[in-house]
Amino acid sequence: MAAQDDKRRHYTGRTAAAPSMRNRKGAPGLLDVAARSGVSGATVSRCYNHPDSVHPNTRHKILSAAADLGYIRDRAAGSLHGKASGTVGLVLPTIDNAIFAELIEAFTTQLQLHDRTVLIASHNYDLQQEVGIIRSLLERRIDGIALVGRDHSSVALEMLKLREIPVFTLWNTSEDSVLPSIGTDNFAAASKVTQHLIDLGHKDIALLFPETDNNDRARDRKEGALSVLRDAGINVPERWDVHCRYNAAEAKLAAAHLLSAHSATPSAIICGNDIIAYGVLYATQQLDLKVPSDVSVVGIGDFSASSAIEPPLTTVRLPARRIGQMAANRLVAKILDKDQTDEKHSVIPAQLIVRASSGYYQ
Repeated sequence: MAAQDDKRRHYTGRTAAAPSMRNRKGAPGLLDVAARSGVSGATVSRCYNHPDSVHPNTRHKILSAAADLGYIRDRAAGSLHGKASGTVGLVLPTIDNAIFAELIEAFTTQLQLHDRTVLIASHNYDLQQEVGIIRSLLERRIDGIALVGRDHSSVALEMLKLREIPVFTLWNTSEDSVLPSIGTDNFAAASKVTQHLIDLGHKDIALLFPETDNNDRARDRKEGALSVLRDAGINVPERWDVHCRYNAAEAKLAAAHLLSAHSATPSAIICGNDIIAYGVLYATQQLDLKVPSDVSVVGIGDFSASSAIEPPLTTVRLPARRIGQMAANRLVAKILDKDQTDEKHSVIPAQLIVRASSGYYQ
């Protein structure tokens, strides 16, 4: 038995055939990893909680031993003693379509590089429901949280303030935001694509946007479009200012009604995002209208299908991937050092992408 203990203390190699050398039945624990890697339990603990304090060779040896044994770190136990849980929250308005898919992927992938996990929840554009989600995440002792947009209940903001955990808002940036923000200027994004249509000679322009209550992103986009139109002396008739959710089927019906009216029809349509624009393009096909000779269609977002749809969609590329990566990095940095100070708002410019769905006014 003493010989076996001696082997356990001095074992430093890693082979596929090596025995697990567990010191108890059941799932392997921290001491099993320590025995297999030939270090103390305190060193294993430092490797996970303060990795920079452990020599890289020792850290590699510990992590290799943990992988061999199938060791799973008990973060919950640490969080009960005030330590980091290794989990952050991401609260979104929706995960029902592609609007935030790229953001989620970039955010979660970057967190994995920091050895962090994420709890994702959506409130379906209901800010009261968001309050309950935030409360539930705080009960799970998350280390930080990322929200979308600047519209949030005062109750939610107060809960976050009292807990003093790192919080960032994503997707939309504005000096009016109470919380630090990482995103783009949605007002400017819509302004770019609207000015593009005006430069092409369009004056009869319709809008298809969602309701803007509890949705500051849509509100800023619509205000950006209307601002540019007003500056150009262009008035949007009430019947051409159409409300439409981010839903292609609903947008198809709304656009078909708009474009088949017996009265005058628009020469161009600005859509609140690319999903709505897809629906408009489907409607033009149903009505046998040519894009862009009969009507130009533009979106906002530049989703993965926007370059492949027929015709390819003119849109504004929102930097979703960069927002997700930057948010993950800054959130982790703030978790590790809550006293650090940095810029409150980070703005990543949106880019106009001109494709075949927009053309000169005929």
